[in-house]
Amino acid sequence: MFIQMIQCACSRQDEVRALLDEWRRDLAPGATGWLGGTYGFTDDDQLMAVVRFASREEAMANSERPEQGAWAERLTALMDGKPEFHDCDDVTLLMDGGSDDAGFVQIVTGKVDDPSRLKAMMADTTMLHEMRPDILGGTLAIEPDGTFVETIAFTSEDAAREGEQVEPPADVRRELEYAMKGATFHDLHHPWFESA
Repeated sequence: MFIQMIQCACSRQDEVRALLDEWRRDLAPGATGWLGGTYGFTDDDQLMAVVRFASREEAMANSERPEQGAWAERLTALMDGKPEFHDCDDVTLLMDGGSDDAGFVQIVTGKVDDPSRLKAMMADTTMLHEMRPDILGGTLAIEPDGTFVETIAFTSEDAAREGEQVEPPADVRRELEYAMKGATFHDLHHPWFESA
């Protein structure tokens, strides 16, 4: 799997939402390898879009379509600044990946010096699922320099906040502290999802 995360300041949210819906309706049918996406706006007006493709090659082939380029120009024109892109070939699924049934999504961005340590923590989900039934799943996408984008789907924001109060075992807490040192949390209170 390949994940591209796009982030940009955006105050024209209704127009962006309509343009993303247009992409799903008109351009998605011709996008080879497109698997889906998770979208939303943060409280400080950041558009967060986490888009999944089967491979980097298919994602890049989609980007090269003339109709995709024209659509991307229209999207950029609605932004309040220059979009930031994160392209990740190294993707780990938490449980079964994300969930279109999530009522709340948190996107965590950060950087680690040992990506394998972070991936190992994400892969061991047995205890996590027991401790945090509010977590439906997620994805961890890592760039070669250790920059990561983690997308976590929760049943609801209330359940997520309650779950945050659960004290993890010492070894799990140590790994979480390592992974989340300097990380930024982006809350999507009203996420929406698209699937192929």
